[in-house]
Amino acid sequence: MTGSQRPGLSRRALIGTGLGVGAAALTAAGSGAAQAAERPSGSGGSAQRRAYAFLAAAMDGYPDHGTVRLAQSYTDQSGLFSTAFTYDNALAILAHLASRTEDRRSRAVALGDALLYAQAHDPVYDDGRLRQAYNVGPYTFYDGSPQPDGFVRADGTANVGTQFGFTGTAVGDMAWAGIALGALARRTGKRRFLTGAVRIGEWIERVGRTDEPLGGYKFGVNGAGEKLPFTSTEHNTDLIGLFGQLARLTGDRVWLQRRARAQAFVTKMWEPSEGFFYTGTNDGVTINKSPIPEDTQTWTQLALSSPAHARSLDWAASRLAVLDTAERPNSTVPAGQSYDGVTFSSASLLANEDAPIAEGQPKPNRNGVWFEGTAHLALALRNRRAPGDEARARRLIASIEGAQDLLGDGQTIGSRAVAPGSGVVSASSPLDTGFGFGYYPYRHTGATAWYLLAATRTNPLRA
Repeated sequence: MTGSQRPGLSRRALIGTGLGVGAAALTAAGSGAAQAAERPSGSGGSAQRRAYAFLAAAMDGYPDHGTVRLAQSYTDQSGLFSTAFTYDNALAILAHLASRTEDRRSRAVALGDALLYAQAHDPVYDDGRLRQAYNVGPYTFYDGSPQPDGFVRADGTANVGTQFGFTGTAVGDMAWAGIALGALARRTGKRRFLTGAVRIGEWIERVGRTDEPLGGYKFGVNGAGEKLPFTSTEHNTDLIGLFGQLARLTGDRVWLQRRARAQAFVTKMWEPSEGFFYTGTNDGVTINKSPIPEDTQTWTQLALSSPAHARSLDWAASRLAVLDTAERPNSTVPAGQSYDGVTFSSASLLANEDAPIAEGQPKPNRNGVWFEGTAHLALALRNRRAPGDEARARRLIASIEGAQDLLGDGQTIGSRAVAPGSGVVSASSPLDTGFGFGYYPYRHTGATAWYLLAATRTNPLRA
């Protein structure tokens, strides 16, 4: 898509000023063993423990580079080296807090303190922002340049992910970081976490608020601090959660007014004839009609729990449903395995299977399962609790647990082997999101955290 055609961008799109380097070419995923991706009953506890073990490994990948640290987002095989996305780390905090063990609570606190460190030690800005991603360990970049630092650089600044252009600041990323810090404030009673969350909320109000006809809060800024023109349904849904939480934590009703502004934008994106939410707007005037993403259907249910909009889950469960098997074009699922769930967007189902997702990337599988989104859907179904929702959620969770068992073997973090059966891959096969990037079968902090939130019935958008 050209820049003028690109729909209201997802939080996950690159918003840096430089040209991002593509991830390394995909290698075959899975062990190749002809096993069905089904879980025996009663195995959820073991699956959750292994998922938490992956989150710990992602956080502990570079022990020689300081105790102030974030979790690496993807295994090394993704080609993103030690990149730690802010959004993924916010999810890891929330997943750790979903467990009541002291070790996991301590990990959540450590990750929260690292976000606060990044907020206070940005190499350029001192206004409360966080960048899209940071580096958390040393590596040699594709051009041969050494990157010797961990998360804290030698000069004490946070190690912003400049090599891939992850230098911008998205409202959605900030909202999730604020939600995580707010959750830490509630659980620990520590004022510093609430202070950090409020700084995030104030930055969003200053930078994101728009008086365009559709209203809401805009996308954010690129690495040069230039405002981006898009307004995202997903981002404004995140803000319903963040601003509502800040209202409860601070007692300041101004956050309720800001929550209402974000909610008004989201409800304007509702398509009543078919029961789904559009993705957003490029110009603040015209609603983008395509593609239609999964997360605007599921996160709206988690944030609003609105009976008037509950059909969005049925739309996602039916219109974005996929089943990935070895027989699908461009599938990397080993023979004998199958995974069901949902894909990223309506455009994913129409991807060109004869062309690479991006330069240097593999061709997409229209039936690739997006496991993060599948976990969103499972949790939202559990939140809605209509007849049949729990059974559907359990089936989706079983598919995710099967993927954790069998996909992504032989992958590493910081060159250290990841334990077999720990960590959920982001996708069962390469899939094209329709928003200018893809997902691949690499074990992923974000997908693993969302699985844990779904498994523990933890709704992060309604504290």
